[in-house]
Amino acid sequence: MRPRNKFRVTETHPMNFRTQIPTGTSTPLSAHAKIDHKSKILLLGSCFTENIGEKFEYFKFQNTINPFGILFHPKAIEKLITDSINQKKYTDTDVFFHNERWHCFDAHSDLSNPSKEDLLEKLNATIVSTHQYLKNTTHIIITLGTAWVYRQIETDCIVANCHKIPQKKFLKELLSVDEITASLENIVALVKSVNPKIQFIFTVSPVRHLKDGFTENSLSKAHLIASILQVLKENSSLSEVEGYFPSFEIMMDDLRDYRFYKSDMIHPNQTAINYIWEHFKSTWINQNSFGIMNQIDTIQKGLSHRPFNKKSEQHQLFLENLQSKIENLKSQHNITF
Repeated sequence: MRPRNKFRVTETHPMNFRTQIPTGTSTPLSAHAKIDHKSKILLLGSCFTENIGEKFEYFKFQNTINPFGILFHPKAIEKLITDSINQKKYTDTDVFFHNERWHCFDAHSDLSNPSKEDLLEKLNATIVSTHQYLKNTTHIIITLGTAWVYRQIETDCIVANCHKIPQKKFLKELLSVDEITASLENIVALVKSVNPKIQFIFTVSPVRHLKDGFTENSLSKAHLIASILQVLKENSSLSEVEGYFPSFEIMMDDLRDYRFYKSDMIHPNQTAINYIWEHFKSTWINQNSFGIMNQIDTIQKGLSHRPFNKKSEQHQLFLENLQSKIENLKSQHNITF
């Protein structure tokens, strides 16, 4: 009788060390619904909007990113949309002087200016350009950062940015799910009143607003997600191509490691941004644009190349070849560098 082996051989399976987040919409997207190089994209919202916007810029898509600067909460985005569609005219009463610069509570401090006249001119020009862009945009991507808002006590108005005014001048509030839902529904209705065929893509920023507090940040993100899903579920005017892209969930539940954060341990680093972008690309960008994107990537890398000898024959041939690729893209797809 053969001795019994005390070690049992069992069938092994590959181990999965990550949580895969489904990024597709509830129904398959048709090719015409996806983004390509003929699309016109408007990106609005938190600082993560800038990260995704930079990808669209790099790959030479037609896009406009945060014309009023970073807007963290839905009420600020709603006001920009409302004022743009109504072609609001900014006047002296809409700006104020603080810390040697003129500011507007509707806009980010990036637009602030030492000159009141220059600020007003910029605000009004931006309103006009945003109004025109809204009428021609094919896709609008809205990234919500927080449900916490600041209400100016003097005017009883919610502001987009406090511009370092003392906090005692404001009341801090958490927008309810119902308030956010109503704000998003207003945004959709307003935009579709001038552009019925526009397609909305909503997402929640993976950037944690820890200054509000850990629990408070979680509550805020939950309100945002619940509101977006409520709008997409109940608003019958939305077609199947509108949807929710889970940027926040990919960061929290898939990457889920501090090596994917910048040194502040709050903002996603470039590796995380690239990873989330790849998920977005596979879901929302038309495959017909993938080849164009590869060509653009090759050209972009070539443009950033720093040779040892700029006058060498080899480098001159490299530049000629690069210029030929640029000209081909321009003639075939009307893409310029």
